[in-house]
Amino acid sequence: MGNRKVGIIGSGAVGQALAVGFKKYGFDVKIRSRDVSKLQDFGKEHEIGVGTFDEIAKHGDIMVLAVKGIFAKDALLLAGKENIRDKIIIDTTNPINDMPGVSGVIPYFTEQNASLMEYLLAEYKEANFVKAFSCVGSAFMVDPNFEEGKPSMFICGNNSHAKAEVASILYTFGWEVEDMGVAEAARAIEPLAMLWCIPGFRENKWNHAFKLLKH
Repeated sequence: MGNRKVGIIGSGAVGQALAVGFKKYGFDVKIRSRDVSKLQDFGKEHEIGVGTFDEIAKHGDIMVLAVKGIFAKDALLLAGKENIRDKIIIDTTNPINDMPGVSGVIPYFTEQNASLMEYLLAEYKEANFVKAFSCVGSAFMVDPNFEEGKPSMFICGNNSHAKAEVASILYTFGWEVEDMGVAEAARAIEPLAMLWCIPGFRENKWNHAFKLLKH
């Protein structure tokens, strides 16, 4: 899968983990954050390019949106609508509110019958969003290793070609892929992050992932 160009928006744990993963598997990767200084050492260490929002968006055949959900719309605006037109955007975001959680349950700013990805899709109709990497911690996003076997990554999106591309990446990264359908399925996928976080906040246990069992 080498020589494909990937532009990653966001330099936190998720963005950095995926940047290293894409680099490992032969992709041409560039990453960007609002705070460029925090990426300089990272870029040198992993031989990953660092650029402006505009440069990252122009660089990537595939984009990765790896910012806090509350900043997702603005991050894409900075990338430029023309730059992301017709591109695949792997949407890792969740609509997590800044309010404190209750009994380990993180609060969302979306309603039950809505999702952040649908909101972004309505704002940026020219892009092909695929929800992925949204229901597991950054430590397990690439080459997850569990005794029970490969975990399941739930994806959704309106463009079948874009989903196929993302599924291929996920298989390369060591996942089983469960396609849940079109964008409305993000209403069910995004809350999985709430469920994933509960053992972490309640018991400081973060080493887990979901798996869909089939008979």
